[in-house]
Amino acid sequence: MHVVIVGSGIAGLTTAIRASARHDVTLVTKGALADSATSYAQGGVAVALGADDTAALHQADTHVAAAGSADSRAVEVLCTDGPARVRDLLALGVPFDRSADRADLDRYGDDLARGREAAHSRWRVVHADGDATGAAIEQTLIRALHRQHVTILERTCLTDLVVRDGAVVGIDVLDLLGEPRRIDADAVVLASGGAGHLYRETTNPLVATGDGQAAAWRAGAVLADVEFVQFHPTRLAVPGGGLVSEAVRGEGAVLRDARGRRFMTDVHPDADLAPRDVVARGIAAALRDTGAVELDATALDASFLVARFPGLTRATRAAGFDWTRQGVPVAPAAHYAMGGIATDAEGRTSLPGLSAVGEAACTGVHGANRLASNSLLEGLVFAVRAADALDAPRPGLLRLRGDVALAVATVDDTAESTRASRPVDAHAGRPGGPARLRDAADVRQALQAVMTDHVGLLRDADGLAAARRALAALTAPVPRSVREHEDRALLDLARLTARAAEARTESRGAHARTDHPDTDPGAATARAWVLAPATAPTALALVPEEALA
Repeated sequence: MHVVIVGSGIAGLTTAIRASARHDVTLVTKGALADSATSYAQGGVAVALGADDTAALHQADTHVAAAGSADSRAVEVLCTDGPARVRDLLALGVPFDRSADRADLDRYGDDLARGREAAHSRWRVVHADGDATGAAIEQTLIRALHRQHVTILERTCLTDLVVRDGAVVGIDVLDLLGEPRRIDADAVVLASGGAGHLYRETTNPLVATGDGQAAAWRAGAVLADVEFVQFHPTRLAVPGGGLVSEAVRGEGAVLRDARGRRFMTDVHPDADLAPRDVVARGIAAALRDTGAVELDATALDASFLVARFPGLTRATRAAGFDWTRQGVPVAPAAHYAMGGIATDAEGRTSLPGLSAVGEAACTGVHGANRLASNSLLEGLVFAVRAADALDAPRPGLLRLRGDVALAVATVDDTAESTRASRPVDAHAGRPGGPARLRDAADVRQALQAVMTDHVGLLRDADGLAAARRALAALTAPVPRSVREHEDRALLDLARLTARAAEARTESRGAHARTDHPDTDPGAATARAWVLAPATAPTALALVPEEALA
């Protein structure tokens, strides 16, 4: 069978390598092969490989971070399959860092160097090149991919899914020359990453514009948990500043407000190593109250700090800081989407012929807040399972997002969104013609302003209602270029995210409502959505949108 995979991060590359043993594989990626969020990952891979650790402990930490809403089956799969998948990376030659400390060998039973990040009860985060784990994994997987018989289409942008008789049978793209093209497929796997550019400040690469999720949405696939957007606590707060890994705090760095006070000790028992959502909100409060927050690593041995985090040392120096002697300014930024295209544990979606893996997917493994360094592991584990299931019979009942009876709200957004599977030459005459167009830069800046101000780290009913109105008033240009297709995707996802955030009238994990600050024990159930008109798969119950309010 011909399998088309969209995306070239850890999930897409792993799926392609695994599937190529039995299938004809085409891998499509919007940029160059290495242009993915994986290449930006610093901290490492969380995995229970040490003699002092177990999959059960890893599962428990994942559930705590997820604020009671992760799917237990998905979490079990992640943590029990994880060790074998990391051994696969070792076999491929990923240069994970090693420890020469005899005490580490006695404690862990191997010489892998380990870090600890927020909400982990064990030192279990294996890393490479200090703080360049993702890049090391990405380059190793790219080399492995080139040893397989895989057709690679770089600088090729997904624009829509092709749906025929209710099944996905291909994709529409803009090719390297910007020309529309259709690629037929027996199976499509979306591994296209997240949508960090819904917000003004993000740790994500430029390609993270939600193309896969939005195409699936327009095609009629079910999306779930889209209200849960993780803001990483520590982005270097300078123009163009990037992520400052949580692993720095794991090694002993602390957060201080403008008065020099360690404020996180008053926020959570785990202080600077509390779950990400807690730390991000703590920093936001300190920024509001004192005007600045710094990450202070000066208590660490300078030579250790430079050797352990060489990339961050270069980045902070480039920004004008010597972090061995002074604190560096940090602030939260959009980082990761817990929600996405609803799948089962084998990557199958509500649409036959379509699978999804990695950040584009929502298995329920992260719940309302992802545990640090579980994302690379997720990409590995579920990519292998999805590749192995490509030619397996489709079950009569799918456990989408872990639920065989997932309640899905139908959204009638015909005035806001156009459906997928349009002929490649049918771009003219789309709803919302030239009289309603905005400049492309204005559309993106406008939606980012709305999302940042009203659907960001802190939310309330008035702000979410204002966001819904503002986003409904925006119209993206008729998409002809890659940039314009990205804007359409971002606008589709912005509208859905605001809608989902408004419907969840509680605070849970990364979804914080100042007007509903408490977590409702009865509201842990996932919220799922599909664009009307939709035909209910046998495993799903379609309900009116107001049923999820």
